[in-house]
Amino acid sequence: MAPTASSDWRPGASLETLKLRAGTLDRVRAFFSDRRVMEVETPLLAAAGVTDPHLENLRTECRLPGRAAPVPLYLQTSPEYAMKRLLAAGAGPIYQITRAFRDGEAGRLHNPEFTLLEWYRPGFDMHDLMAEVEDLLAWLLGTDFCDRTTYAAAFVKHAGFDPLLISDDELRESMRQLGLNASAAERWGRDDCLDWALSEIVAPRLGVERPLFLCHFPAGQSSLARIISDENPPVAARFELFINGIEIANGFEELCDAGELRLRFEADNRARRARGLEAAPIDERLLAALEHGLPACAGVALGFDRLVMVAARCGRLDEVMAFDTSHA
Repeated sequence: MAPTASSDWRPGASLETLKLRAGTLDRVRAFFSDRRVMEVETPLLAAAGVTDPHLENLRTECRLPGRAAPVPLYLQTSPEYAMKRLLAAGAGPIYQITRAFRDGEAGRLHNPEFTLLEWYRPGFDMHDLMAEVEDLLAWLLGTDFCDRTTYAAAFVKHAGFDPLLISDDELRESMRQLGLNASAAERWGRDDCLDWALSEIVAPRLGVERPLFLCHFPAGQSSLARIISDENPPVAARFELFINGIEIANGFEELCDAGELRLRFEADNRARRARGLEAAPIDERLLAALEHGLPACAGVALGFDRLVMVAARCGRLDEVMAFDTSHA
C-alpha cells in the first residue's frame, strides 16, 4: 500500500546526512569568515524575476497597505541581482547561503526549492575565482586540485566536433548522429542544440577522476558574463565546475555595462515570446545599480545540495534534504 500524506512524514535524508549537512554549513561560514568575506541576506521575493528563457520563475501576489490591487512578486531563482546592488553600493566581497526557486525543475538532481551558496569577489577575474572554489573544495571535501579544460576542447573530445567553429547545418547533422531527434535538431537554435549536447553527451564524462572546471563558453551562452572579445571567435569569461558528471557551480566575470545588460534582457524576452512563454519584467533597480557603477568582479553560484550529495556519497538530491517538495 502506498503511503498517505499523513503517514509519510519522515525526512528524506538520514539524520547522519543532516548532521553532515549542518557541519558543512558551519565549515563554509568558517572558510569565508577567515577570508573576511561578509555574509549577507537579500529578499527571496522581489518585483522582478529573471528573463532567462531557460528558467521559469515562481510568482505570487502580496497585498500591501495603500495598494488597490495585489502586487505581483517573484521568488528568486538566485540572489544575484540583489547581491550586485550591494556590490554597487560598496559592500566589498560578499557571500550568501540562501534558498532559491525554479519552476518546473524536479528529479534526481533538481528540486523546485533548493539551497545556493553564492559569492562575489571585486577585483577577481575568472581564474582567481576558480582558484578560490578549488580552495573551498579542498577545505570541504579534501580534494587536492581540480582539472581544467575549455568548452571547445571538451566537445572535441566527447562529442567529436568544435562547438565554436562548426556551422549550423553541420551542428544539426551532428545532433542527429548523437541521438537528438530530427525535428528537435531542425527546430532548435544553435545554443539549444549545444545545451542538449553538453547535458546529454559531454557533462556525464566530466569530473569523473577529479573535479573539473569547464571554461570559455560560447558568447551566445554568456548569461550575465563579460565577453572576451579578443578571442576568435569570442567566448564568455564563464566556467562551470563538474564532479562525477554533475554540474556543481556556475561562475563568471561579471558584465558591468548597464546598456549591454538591458540589450541582453530584451533579447531574452524576445526568445521567451518566440517559445510561447510570458515575457519577464526587467529588473530596473539592477540596471540602475550598474549605471551607478558595479566594480569589476567575478561571482559564482554553487549548488549546496549537490555539494552535500558529493560529500555524503548520495545519488539523489532528496537524500540530502530534510524534505523535498514532494514531501513538504
